[in-house]
Amino acid sequence: MANKKIKQIAIYGKGGIGKSTTTSNISAALVDAGYKVMQVGCDPKSDSTNTLRGGKYIPTILDTLREKNNVKLDEVVFEGFGGIYCVEAGGPAPGVGCAGRGIITAVQLLKQHRAFEELDLDYVIYDVLGDVVCGGFAVPVREGIAEHVFTVSSADFMAVYAANNLFKGIQKYSKSGGALLGGVIANSINAPYAKAIIDDFVQQTKTQVIEYVPRSVTVTQAELQGKTTIEAAPHSEQAGVYRRLAEKIANHTESKIPSPLDVKELREWAAKWADHLLALETGEVRSPAAAI
Repeated sequence: MANKKIKQIAIYGKGGIGKSTTTSNISAALVDAGYKVMQVGCDPKSDSTNTLRGGKYIPTILDTLREKNNVKLDEVVFEGFGGIYCVEAGGPAPGVGCAGRGIITAVQLLKQHRAFEELDLDYVIYDVLGDVVCGGFAVPVREGIAEHVFTVSSADFMAVYAANNLFKGIQKYSKSGGALLGGVIANSINAPYAKAIIDDFVQQTKTQVIEYVPRSVTVTQAELQGKTTIEAAPHSEQAGVYRRLAEKIANHTESKIPSPLDVKELREWAAKWADHLLALETGEVRSPAAAI
């Protein structure tokens, strides 16, 4: 069999932003479209693949390695919805060691076993915690393991702050063959002002929005059943949004170096938006996207 090009993608986002929800629905939509997909959870909470496996947790690579030296692929790779291969890197015991080490170890183990080739994958999607782009969490970017990086962000300041930090990491490693940015997945975008904030942020940082994902009760309902929206409500409007997003990521070829704001610029940008939202609230301005 000729070696095919496996597309490796990293999806970052701060904790609680809906990164794993988004990633799992992308994986489910891709597998539904006929691709072979592996999702690698790179968050110490080890819950990235839960909704692909009926809410069940799987043994993590770090936990398994703590118990034995020689680990077989089928001890850490589990099948989920539609045949998605699910992997959880895991984290250290609470209060001990570096949380990023799980990612480094997971990548080494999967490479050592030639997992991607053996399983004949089309896509490997890394779901990475993006609050702190420290050594371990930066691995998919720094080592150029992932070809394209996307970040999930809402219009909340801390989510934008985390995205801007990730941009700094991408910019830093871009000169030495690191992964580049595909764009921002705008999550929980229901109010017009939220869309306007994200649109302005991507303009300031010279990147782009890949898709706007509204907040939806369908997602909550599906997750309470331990499922993705694609599995639990395949014909819903929200599943359509995730399918569109997955298709855009599948067809994405050209990633770029973002232009992050420095801390002072980011604070000034946020302060302008704070004033603008107040003016919007009091009726002084009508349009959320009016020049600010």
